[in-house]
Amino acid sequence: MANWVARSLLKGIRTTRWPAQPETTPGVTPGRPEPAWREDAERVASICPTAALKADALGVAVEFAGCVHCQRCRTGTEALPWRADFEWAAGTDTAQAALPARFRHALHVRYLDAGACGGCMGEARLIDAPPYNLHRFGIFITATPRDADVLLIAGPVTEAMRVPLLRTYEAMPEPKRVVAMGVCAINGGVFGESFASAGGASALVPVDVVIPGCPPPPLAIVHGLLLAVGRAKPAALEEAP
Repeated sequence: MANWVARSLLKGIRTTRWPAQPETTPGVTPGRPEPAWREDAERVASICPTAALKADALGVAVEFAGCVHCQRCRTGTEALPWRADFEWAAGTDTAQAALPARFRHALHVRYLDAGACGGCMGEARLIDAPPYNLHRFGIFITATPRDADVLLIAGPVTEAMRVPLLRTYEAMPEPKRVVAMGVCAINGGVFGESFASAGGASALVPVDVVIPGCPPPPLAIVHGLLLAVGRAKPAALEEAP
């Protein structure tokens, strides 16, 4: 026990230097599939439970807003190449411009669980931990929407969370932005729309930034928040082979 304590004190906690430097530490991302040429594109696409893989004349295309990282296209005869990136966030078709420059080093975020399974919450809790250190960007988590500039939503919007979501959004001062974190918050994910779920957050509030993933890793969430304030470049939600 004493040896582990001594080792920790000597080594210290190392915060990633991304985005100033590339982050290649194993485990920072689950990765995601890449589009590729395949003669059996229709067969490969058919294994995807969320239809995130699409067959076309050039092979297999990927719609990242539907990928739940089930790994079915990572092994076996249907395997596609995977890449270990994490800059996944993108703007929506109805997105407002990035927040003004005065928010770039003083951004407050309110997290709202609209009915998630717990996966996104677990990842979101890590973004202000020492390895990622959200505070180095001047971004802080706030407990009240009245102090929030960005609303970070996870999960499909359940019936029980419709009113809390709307009230939270309405309580935020202008200018404000909404970030949908994870496939469920984007389009309902594997839950979709039903008597108990409105699906994605855009069914109730205007969404400016989406972060694909199920769940997205901490650095993907940080990338999405930086995108909302104009400090990062958006990724593509769909890629063709």
